[in-house]
Amino acid sequence: MKKQQENKNIIILASGNGSNFEAIVNHIRQENLPITVEMLVTNNPEAFAIIRAERLGIPFKIIDSRKFRSRSEYNRALDEFLSLIEFDLMVLAGYMMILPAFIVRKYWRRIVNIHPSLLPAFPGLHAIEKAFEYGVKVTGVTVHFVDEGVDTGPIISQECVKIDKNDTLKTLEEKIHRVEHKIYIEAIKKVLF
Repeated sequence: MKKQQENKNIIILASGNGSNFEAIVNHIRQENLPITVEMLVTNNPEAFAIIRAERLGIPFKIIDSRKFRSRSEYNRALDEFLSLIEFDLMVLAGYMMILPAFIVRKYWRRIVNIHPSLLPAFPGLHAIEKAFEYGVKVTGVTVHFVDEGVDTGPIISQECVKIDKNDTLKTLEEKIHRVEHKIYIEAIKKVLF
């Protein structure tokens, strides 16, 4: 007899469109996974991810980073809020803030991020554009644990995306996003179970 897996709780941090957030929620529901998305946390009150959360019935919390006098003040508020939630994994899905070292250390190996390149190539912002402009034949997607650097944490999984000669930046972005939506939930399951 197969042992039932214990339910795991995740929180998702996003700053923008939230397509990875929605893809994760949909995969969990479609596959009937023993994972609860406790909430969406965003630093951006205009993030489309909030509209997705409302539509999906996921609670959300806005901690508007623009309302704080400094990044460290914002980070303290974020840390205080995170301390109130019980979660097994923090999932960064287009969260456009760098987590401070003290939060990374506090939740070591419990924070994952997705990046639209085959790390260590093209870390940081605009990775898809950089790969496209550089003219590489293959790029991809990486899911990794968050460490104190920028896109330098231990890699959980990667998948290649071929850049065809007819690709435009738009078609490449679409290919990358399709892979992101598939690979992220697989990496989350790998970490949690």
